[in-house]
Amino acid sequence: MTVILDGGLGWREVGRVATGERLALTEAAFSRIEGAAAIVERIVASGVRAYGINTGVGALSDMVVSRDAQAALSRNILLSHAASVGPRLPEEAVRAIIAAQIANFAHGHSGIRPEIVRTYLAFLDHHLVPEVPSKGSVGYLVHNAAIALLLIGEGSAIVRGERLPGAEALDAIGLAPLTLRAKEGLSLVNGSACATGLAALALHRARRLLDWADAVAALSAEALGCQLPAFGAEVTALRPSSGMEQVAASLRARLSGSGQVALSSGRRTQDALSIRSIPHMHGAARDGFEVAGRVVDQELASVTDNPALSGTPDEPVVTSEAHAVAPHLALALDGFSLALAQLSQISERRMDRLVNPLVSGLPAFLATDAGSHSGFMIAQYTAAGLAAENRRLAQPASLDGGVTSGLQEDFLAHPTPAALKCLSIIDNGFQILAIELMAAAQASDWVAREAPRAPGTEAIHAMVRACVPPYHDDRPLYRDMEALKALIEGIDPPAAEG
Repeated sequence: MTVILDGGLGWREVGRVATGERLALTEAAFSRIEGAAAIVERIVASGVRAYGINTGVGALSDMVVSRDAQAALSRNILLSHAASVGPRLPEEAVRAIIAAQIANFAHGHSGIRPEIVRTYLAFLDHHLVPEVPSKGSVGYLVHNAAIALLLIGEGSAIVRGERLPGAEALDAIGLAPLTLRAKEGLSLVNGSACATGLAALALHRARRLLDWADAVAALSAEALGCQLPAFGAEVTALRPSSGMEQVAASLRARLSGSGQVALSSGRRTQDALSIRSIPHMHGAARDGFEVAGRVVDQELASVTDNPALSGTPDEPVVTSEAHAVAPHLALALDGFSLALAQLSQISERRMDRLVNPLVSGLPAFLATDAGSHSGFMIAQYTAAGLAAENRRLAQPASLDGGVTSGLQEDFLAHPTPAALKCLSIIDNGFQILAIELMAAAQASDWVAREAPRAPGTEAIHAMVRACVPPYHDDRPLYRDMEALKALIEGIDPPAAEG
């Protein structure tokens, strides 16, 4: 499949490119890019002062750069700004950033040549993955610079599984290093595309996480003998929330026809909150997902270069502004990260109820021979540890502050760190849900001796058992945990019908 970029991209399209689809631009998009490049050429020829074109950057913005040195300025910006450190970003993350950058260039206000965009498209087509160290960003510069190094034959990349120096990586896909022109270096490193691309990838992954959270919760709730009236449409209508209603409807569909739920009807007045509030907590996360999605799409629709070019070559307009700063994005991601951390926490609490003999009514830790077997005792420790890590990660990045560039950049929104920690929370969330799913399936095995599962939960249980057998303390437990994580990361849950 190919994603076509004409007027712009949404987060869903960026997610598709991140996970392997091609990206292509229409002639109209290339025409906009070329128009902005022509404006830069006229500014260079006229000598009119313009930030980043014939001046230094950041605190050096009042330093005039001669015409002869403007190409060197672009190259030097890449070399000096490529200052991130630490583990490398995975391929999906790098592809997401490149896609978001191309979308920003395609607005036609950046001033780079179409040749640069075509080279980035070739990176995507050939799965050339620039090596991008993940740590050190307060905004966007360092990650963007690491990617752009490949354009000039610097840096390094993974091509067909092999790590190659920049020039060799280009040669491997039939390209040669480029010589940058005025403003191109600045355009390649600034703008919020790095954080926006990562945020789009986070949403792409979170959509499946939210769907599995509802599916896993249904299997757990059934095995624990939930009181279904709490999820009724007339009950949830008392507290309007589109996310909450979506989750409650999913639970009703998955649990419809459950012999286990029928058997437990009226057994208790009300369930514990980790069961009774599934629509509320999962629904709040879904509402947060929608808010974050709107903000990311808004960011993708925005010109985030500084300066922004407009007008015509004959009457160029160069505007210095702060569009590259992305507080909307950082705040939205911080809020969504809190929701995902809470989603992880309620999953761990349900898992604890499944294995805790004080409340479950099931064998201790779901062990097949309690005493000589420990069952899922320590799996709950792992879930608790990951949930605690998510709570730490959920601390807001947008409030970190800091001062850079000799007091010129004295407000920092931290959108890229907000996106990176959101991705880490999602990764932990998949593992926590996989642990709950493992326990829910084992608990369901016990309860199914007394009454049948609902068709909706039977489909979930069958997927689990096709992946891992019941656990009898007969193999290292981490293998099952990792296998189920891979399962739910790679496939959507069975549809909730009813």
